[in-house]
Amino acid sequence: QVQLVESGGGLVQAGDSLRLSCAASGRTFSRYAMGWFRQAPGKERESVAAISGSAITTYYTDSVKGRFTISRDNAKNTVYLQMNSLKPEDTAVYYCATRSRGGFGYSLNEYDYWGQGTQVTVSS
Repeated sequence: QVQLVESGGGLVQAGDSLRLSCAASGRTFSRYAMGWFRQAPGKERESVAAISGSAITTYYTDSVKGRFTISRDNAKNTVYLQMNSLKPEDTAVYYCATRSRGGFGYSLNEYDYWGQGTQVTVSS
């Protein structure tokens, strides 16, 4: 059974940085793309970033390009989201997710296994 556990969220001020981690277990980690998603209060969940199993391919939503970096350590079965220059509009619950099949994608409906989420709050 695939399990994903996020950590690293917290309360920070605008301009600060945070690094989220997501530890995966239950299958061969390096074979599958991983994604970070977020859901702000009253809004739909949205894609933030995604990375292929080999880490060759990445995706970022426009609002985080140049500020967030997704990476993975396949030896540690962990994916990271480095978030710099945080803004109040980045406030959300952040989820990591993975696909049940190979290939690469970044849409919500392409991801099948989800973590429980970690809260990120950015104060102005």
